[in-house]
Amino acid sequence: MTNQLASDLGRFAEPALLVLTSLASGAKHGYAIMGDIAAFSGTVIGPGTLYAVLARLERRGLIEPLPEDERRRPYRLTTAGEQSLESQLNEIRHFASVGLARLDGSPG
Repeated sequence: MTNQLASDLGRFAEPALLVLTSLASGAKHGYAIMGDIAAFSGTVIGPGTLYAVLARLERRGLIEPLPEDERRRPYRLTTAGEQSLESQLNEIRHFASVGLARLDGSPG
């Protein structure tokens, strides 16, 4: 995985990161993704935002659609999507670690 995939999303691009995190637990259709994101993050993503993010992630090869299920289109992470998510979450972990250390008075 190159840093290019992560940078294509923008630094910690919140809606994309939330969608990738939701799909990390398995394939979901749009309504289920919105509900999952609201449940684990408290963030409400509207359908317009969600479907724009899904289209962008699909174009970049980070997710892929599965066959329709009762008029709903589920999506799943690709290998590149898993790698991009892991890279972004590790960056966030490092960022949080430095910030917390600095709050505790160490230079981090």
